[in-house]
Amino acid sequence: MKKIGVYGQVVKKEDKELFQSFFQKLEERNLTILVCDTYLKELKSVLDYENPNFLSFSKENGLPADTDLLFTFGGDGTILSAVTFIKDSCIPIIGVNTGRLGFLATSQKTEILKELPHILDGECPISERSILEVRSTKDPAFLSYAVNEAAVMRKETTSMITVNTYVNDVFLNTFWADGLIISTPTGSTGYSLSCGGPIIYPKADIFAITPIAPHNLNVRPMILKDDAEIRLKIHSRSSQYSLSVDSSYYTMNREDEILIRKADFKIKIVKYKNYSYFENLRAKLHWGSDERN
Repeated sequence: MKKIGVYGQVVKKEDKELFQSFFQKLEERNLTILVCDTYLKELKSVLDYENPNFLSFSKENGLPADTDLLFTFGGDGTILSAVTFIKDSCIPIIGVNTGRLGFLATSQKTEILKELPHILDGECPISERSILEVRSTKDPAFLSYAVNEAAVMRKETTSMITVNTYVNDVFLNTFWADGLIISTPTGSTGYSLSCGGPIIYPKADIFAITPIAPHNLNVRPMILKDDAEIRLKIHSRSSQYSLSVDSSYYTMNREDEILIRKADFKIKIVKYKNYSYFENLRAKLHWGSDERN
């Protein structure tokens, strides 16, 4: 019997009929349904919806490794949160977009019920996405993963920080800026894009280094092959700086150097049957909406 996981963070009252129909269709197939314990509470408190047949799992313990598919309800942030507890289990994720902008959560809630049979029958394509592994040289126990990006930024100071950047232990540059972003192709349409970084096709085996408000005008984003290891050494007037890894934030001491490399696993994102990356990109960025087109 197939196991289906369900995860989300916020439940909206207007989605009650959607969830009732969604879970009903899963039960009609006699699937084992596992719902995150915090999301079960949301369903109960907001929609007064509960089902005694549901099993629960916690983010701390994660999903069973033999789970066949994980549905996330929300936006891209919900998928990023889900990755932190499925990690290298390779459980495919289907993101149902109940929010606004979504490059990963591409299945709209108005379409999911129609697409559900194709998804459950394995007829939908799967896109594999590279992951960043982020470590600290001062703390061997520190380990985090990023689907979108890792970024170092100034903390508790209005002054710029300097980021000495090394690629495979070869000095690249000292960036005088508010911070520096290391982005995957998936994350190229996120924070990096807003700082002038390039849009990268998801299947490209590259990373982007994008400075945040650089002091030197001749500094531009740079593309690297994703087999490189990047080391960041930060200098600041403050004794600490900020490190963001997707939606997680850490306060680091100035002596902490950051090591970033491609993780030895990828995440799997299920797309609906007739999904087109370029159509989705055009729609999300409103390309072609200019009246001159």
